[in-house]
Amino acid sequence: MICRICDSPHLDLAIDLGIQPWCNDFLTSNRVGHEEFYPLRLMHCRTCRGVQLDYTVPKEVMFADHTYLSGITQSLSNHFRGIAEDVDARFFHAVPDKSALDIGSNDGTQLKHFKALRYDVLGVESSRTTAQIANQAGVSTINAFFDRDMARRLGRKFHVVNAAGVFFHLEELHSVTEGIREVLHENGVFVVQFLYLKRIVENCAFDQIYHEHLLYYNLETIQVLLERHGLAIFDAYLAPIHGGSIIGFATHAGIQKPSRRLDTLLAAERACHSNEFGTYVAFGERIEEMKTSNLAFLDSAKRKGKRVFGFGAPAKGNTLLNYFGIGTQYLDCLVEKNPLRQGLYSPGMHIPVVLENELRALPDIYYVLAWNFKQEILANNRALLDRGIEFYFPVDPGE
Repeated sequence: MICRICDSPHLDLAIDLGIQPWCNDFLTSNRVGHEEFYPLRLMHCRTCRGVQLDYTVPKEVMFADHTYLSGITQSLSNHFRGIAEDVDARFFHAVPDKSALDIGSNDGTQLKHFKALRYDVLGVESSRTTAQIANQAGVSTINAFFDRDMARRLGRKFHVVNAAGVFFHLEELHSVTEGIREVLHENGVFVVQFLYLKRIVENCAFDQIYHEHLLYYNLETIQVLLERHGLAIFDAYLAPIHGGSIIGFATHAGIQKPSRRLDTLLAAERACHSNEFGTYVAFGERIEEMKTSNLAFLDSAKRKGKRVFGFGAPAKGNTLLNYFGIGTQYLDCLVEKNPLRQGLYSPGMHIPVVLENELRALPDIYYVLAWNFKQEILANNRALLDRGIEFYFPVDPGE
């Protein structure tokens, strides 16, 4: 393969998580045991130091229709509200006829907050179901994949272009990035929100590696990509959402000077060797230690006769479940809020998904797969904690 960012052929295998199903392929009962499996390997580019998967599950398989809804979790909606308010206050509060485009807009949660600030909003969402939900909620959404050709068909510019949790998904990375440059107003701001690879490593959050995430960015590597297409990050900060995400602000190259906090983040990457191959080899060794300790915990719980449920059925949880080999021998079910996953089974391990409001009994232990919303989970389940139910976080962001 060649590097997805810089086209270099010089890539090295850093971590091999085996053959795994596409993590969002939650199964109906008649499909259990018939899902597809694919290699899940993390590569490191010697040239640009970008980190990426070497195998691509086609976007039409992963994103044409899926069951993820961003509006399910209040923490994420609050995060999106903060983004909209910050962008508006800093850049566009006094601008008339301001507009926002959201790429991979899901159910429209981010755009609802821009709309509340009087932006003319438009979403582009590849999933049929979620695009329909957004349109029904009054957020104008096109059901399509965004790329350069579509950007040209839109025939307009936007003051804000947002991409939240999207830029690591992109099979057509350069076409999409060029499309963003095409639709971005001359004084516009591209808000790119992405899981911060430095924090993934620090948290040992290897479950955030899965087939939908083709690329894993630090600030140094996303700079290489954007500069290739005439864009430049001028500011960024680390937000706690999803265990640590970068909120980056970019515009057309040569317009804005880099901020002090961007320089500080880049200096921290260099100091921690965040983009070095050896960092990812060591990461892989820590994953093996984590596997040993997690299985020991679950084995001990079962020996003591404890009932264990999975808390949440996030896509990322399936990387952990499949790599650790955690199935119904440990977890009776996965407890979920998202109604689109009602009655389904997890890919690979075939654990049944049960909606929270349909539970007939409680576990002794919740094994928390949706660990990235730790504080919200603990706050919402204080009564269960008071009853002695344990919440075990296999990945702990420490917040």
